[in-house]
Amino acid sequence: MSFLHHNLLKTVLASLIIATCLCQLSLAQPGKISSTGINYIDPTIGNVAPLLNTNRPIVHLPNQMVRVFPHRQDHLDMQITDFPMLCQNIITPQMIFAIKPSVGNVADTAWFSRLTYDHDLEVTQPWYYSVKLTDSDILTEYTAGEKTGIYRFTFPVGAKKNLLLSHYYANGKYELQNGNQLIGTEFVVDAIHEQKGTAYLYGVFTGKPQAGKKDGEKDWGKYTVSAVPEKPMKMAGERAFASYGERDGSVVEFRYAVSFVSPEQAKKNFEKELTNVTFDQLKNKGKAAWEKVIGQVNVEGGTDAQKRSFYTALYRCYVRMIDFSENGSYFSGADKKVHETARPFYNDDYTWGNYLALHPLRSILDPKREADMLQSYVTMYQQNGWMPEYPRPFGDRPGMFGFKSSVMFLDAYRKGIRNFDVKTAFEGMLKNAEQATMLPFRNGPKGDLEDFYFAKGYYPALHPGETETDAFASQKPGQKRSAVAITLGDSYDSWALSELAKELGNQDVYKKYAPRAQNYKNVWQEKIGFFMPKDAKGNWIDIDPKFDGGHNGFDYYNENNGWSYLWNVQQDIKGLRELLGGADIMEQKLDQLFREGLDRSKPVFWEKWPNQTGMIGQFAMGNQVTFFIPYLFNYTNSPWKTQKYTRLLLDTWFQDTIFGVPGDEDGGSMSSFVVFSAMGFYPTTPGLPRYSITSPLFTKVSINLPNGKTFTLLAPKSSRRNKYIQSATLNGKPLKSLSFTHDELMNGGTLVLDMGEKTDKKWAMQN
Repeated sequence: MSFLHHNLLKTVLASLIIATCLCQLSLAQPGKISSTGINYIDPTIGNVAPLLNTNRPIVHLPNQMVRVFPHRQDHLDMQITDFPMLCQNIITPQMIFAIKPSVGNVADTAWFSRLTYDHDLEVTQPWYYSVKLTDSDILTEYTAGEKTGIYRFTFPVGAKKNLLLSHYYANGKYELQNGNQLIGTEFVVDAIHEQKGTAYLYGVFTGKPQAGKKDGEKDWGKYTVSAVPEKPMKMAGERAFASYGERDGSVVEFRYAVSFVSPEQAKKNFEKELTNVTFDQLKNKGKAAWEKVIGQVNVEGGTDAQKRSFYTALYRCYVRMIDFSENGSYFSGADKKVHETARPFYNDDYTWGNYLALHPLRSILDPKREADMLQSYVTMYQQNGWMPEYPRPFGDRPGMFGFKSSVMFLDAYRKGIRNFDVKTAFEGMLKNAEQATMLPFRNGPKGDLEDFYFAKGYYPALHPGETETDAFASQKPGQKRSAVAITLGDSYDSWALSELAKELGNQDVYKKYAPRAQNYKNVWQEKIGFFMPKDAKGNWIDIDPKFDGGHNGFDYYNENNGWSYLWNVQQDIKGLRELLGGADIMEQKLDQLFREGLDRSKPVFWEKWPNQTGMIGQFAMGNQVTFFIPYLFNYTNSPWKTQKYTRLLLDTWFQDTIFGVPGDEDGGSMSSFVVFSAMGFYPTTPGLPRYSITSPLFTKVSINLPNGKTFTLLAPKSSRRNKYIQSATLNGKPLKSLSFTHDELMNGGTLVLDMGEKTDKKWAMQN
């Protein structure tokens, strides 16, 4: 070997050694963020719903106010109506302020014409969206800030260029200033949730356009150009436009900020976020924000499809709650006032769905933010007098049933999250329990039905066809008592209240509500083995728990039938096991759940149960009430069936396609089930700081905890066939339980699962 080649080889070897050492040093740094996860996110997954609400390809920053997606029915809608500045509701689209581009002269019909596009010319990322509008040859791009956004339009060279703005609600106003500035007011009507409020916009057009306004209340009945069924036949409020000539540049931007405080605050939000900030800088800032949160969880092994589903689910876990703070102030729908604050104020949540896994997931990944969110609940209680359950921008939405905020408070407290006003939270929990109505889809004080429940220990039901006798319940025709579901739900809520009372040393409340946590037994009909309705006289009402109860089963259950509610005793799973007749009978009943047929045609079944989708037997993956059920096999003598069914559910119902979500995702609730289950553990009972173990999709899962520690789950033999746990160790010691604690997770360490095909290994004690 020549001297030159010898030195070259030494140099190459030295470089390789240095690179290897640097790589090892980098990997050894605690809490280091990896960017690989964001490359797997695909916001189009689940963009076509099985029956009801679809998922949306949302562009936003994690837990921030501006959330945007194109205004269309779903992924298979071949035209886009327009582009919003903010999507207040990300389930049933509730949009605020609209913009759309056009070419040629400004024409009235352009506001009402829909935009054709090509899916293959569309890019959707959490921090960036673009689409080529095929008829007009306009490239539309978007990126979001916290309270801001930038639309960038690239028009054909030499074309007349227009940006057209409109409103989604009546009486909206626009004011033009200084030739290129726009101030907007939107009078939002949230008809679904019976709420109203006002939003404000401050925006700036690039360059020096010819800007103007048009009357928005024009009758559009004579126009039939690509009519939009969901849009009224009158344009709502004032319209505005900005036009550019043929010689102007082909790239035009509209930069804006929104506010729920005032138009002046909207301008302040603009100046804070967008001053001297380019489109690409805002885009890169957004990407970095997503890299930070997604990089907290790193997985290895599994397939690319599983990684796409996993990381997309993790992305969706950051769509709620949203930071409503605007530079030291915020608007609260609880009292309809603007308040000053030094602490972030969060809004937009569905406790009934999100207490199950989304709030518990945040307790791991971002306990500080979770504390801020819980304090926001407390603040809303102080402002309104009721602890909210479905807080929305303009008030607490009447939703579902029960008081699952109580479970959220208990769960956080027991996980060491104490940076919220626990005393006032407990006061609000107690007031809801003692003074609020339990009826679904209603807010307000209790009535005669609650007094009956307090006295008898179950919510009274009506016989099929019986006329509603309660004055308050009859105020909303079509919305029924959900008597069995309410009894089961309150049992859990009362348990949470009693347990927090015990933690706080309040023996009086503990002694009062601990027995109420057992009320679920009062609707157990042992003869048929289901939770069944009783009338006010204590007589059983003879129904088919699979199908009876009116639309969505609202008479007795709620959105799911008796097979789903059979398991709704999360606070006392051992007590449920005893009711069923022991571990073996419980296992047989769970087996039957996954085998039981519809007993009727699919159209007939889903006309009655539109929320009960993602079916395997009578198990419905598509609705929140069922999420924990597969983990109940861990309480039988065959815990391997938990591993079997969680794998089956993930593989079947959460594929990486536009059909890849089986039901109402509800802004993170279903996605958090996916994140937990894919990692290999799940919070079966929020309020008990433990996680049930299942089969992970990946050979390695690393969670970079905010305290600088790392929790690692290793399953090196994991595969499609080797999905059953043969044995387990935690920090080198044999794990003798089917679960581990929150403290064990947050202290870091390593859980090692030996995986194989055998299902007869008794490696741990029954829970």
